[in-house]
Amino acid sequence: MRKHGLWACCVLAAGLFSQHAMAETVRIAEHRAARIEALKAVIPNIKQATGIDVEIVEYPGPDREYVSKLLTELAAGTGPDIFSLPAIDQVVDFSTAGYLADVTAEVTGSEAYPQFYQVAKDLASSTGDKIYVMPTMLSVQQLYFRRDILEKAGISTEQPKTWAELMQRAVDAKAKTGKFALMLPMGVTWGGGPFIEGFRHLLVGSSTPQIATDDGKLDLTSTGIREVFGFYEEMVKNELLPVDPLLGPEPWVIPKYQMFPAGDLLITSCGSWCYIFDWGPKSKNPIPDVDKVVGTWAVPGKDGGEHVMVSLSHPWAVGTSAANPEAAKKVLQAMGSIDLMVSYAVNEGNLPARKDARDNAEFQKLVPLPTLMDSLDKGAYLKTAPGFSTVIEGVGRATEALLLGQADAEGAQKILVDYVKSTLGDDQVK
Repeated sequence: MRKHGLWACCVLAAGLFSQHAMAETVRIAEHRAARIEALKAVIPNIKQATGIDVEIVEYPGPDREYVSKLLTELAAGTGPDIFSLPAIDQVVDFSTAGYLADVTAEVTGSEAYPQFYQVAKDLASSTGDKIYVMPTMLSVQQLYFRRDILEKAGISTEQPKTWAELMQRAVDAKAKTGKFALMLPMGVTWGGGPFIEGFRHLLVGSSTPQIATDDGKLDLTSTGIREVFGFYEEMVKNELLPVDPLLGPEPWVIPKYQMFPAGDLLITSCGSWCYIFDWGPKSKNPIPDVDKVVGTWAVPGKDGGEHVMVSLSHPWAVGTSAANPEAAKKVLQAMGSIDLMVSYAVNEGNLPARKDARDNAEFQKLVPLPTLMDSLDKGAYLKTAPGFSTVIEGVGRATEALLLGQADAEGAQKILVDYVKSTLGDDQVK
């Protein structure tokens, strides 16, 4: 009887411990006001779906500061249970460092997985045979232009067919309007922007459209990389973009939020979020009839072709130091819901990774986002390899040298190669 009683007590205690563990609060890190509001709106649904308490931990706003704080805490073993990474390119480095839990079973076994666009599945599994992120949102990045101003100046708004045609279009637009005509992010203070919102768009249409090689190395001495830096060099020489704002602490604010709405910048790279977050009716400086006066072009290839860059936007991960990995993974599965994706689309303007989200009534109101989802089946993306975050940083340094006139295309490529080699070692760079 004593044995049976002891066994029953142990079972009861184990059950109580399990219930306590599952009731433990899962901490989700989020940053930037729009994203925090989007997450807050769906927390009640996540709690109801999982039976788990969820706490939002608000982190610093710009991606660079967010990632810096995140890395410090993860290295100390005190990081949040669930967090997002600003770009899919960072997933390989975080997973290699041992900061990301394997969530293959949770992602592929979720009710969301069959509805994901194939590009979302491909990107989520691009780090190898394991999946480390839940791909809830996708960004479609192209060139955005002021249709109203270009048409008034007699400049063609047809899709440019080559880099040379795009450059000439911008040169002509500046000559006729006196406005800055073409801007791709450049410089160190933009963080990952020079690579994520510019460099890779051109690279996929260059002579060598990938950086990561089949053996996991980084091909940084390619002709394609030099071609891309050559395009930047020509853009700077033709004085097509504003220099001083790009050297400031928040280099996106003046050109994206002030100059483009005012018509003082005519063509810029951007993503679907720009129609909502940057220039939409709820933005700080809205453009009236934005879906009519602002048009989009795919980024042309150097010698032809059209490229629409698709990437995962802030995919969600579970940290290996999560206090309760089982609970965190259960919450991660619930974050693949249509409600969460539409909430982020409403607040930030990126596109749901689920095909069935397109029919959601709230999402349908976000003109022209539903139409942009047509691009998701034909998007281009870069393969990644360990050290990719360092490449992103190196591109920022190289483009700043171009912006300041301190290097030509060949010199910018050398800056990139030298920086990555000094950080990762010669063996990682081809």
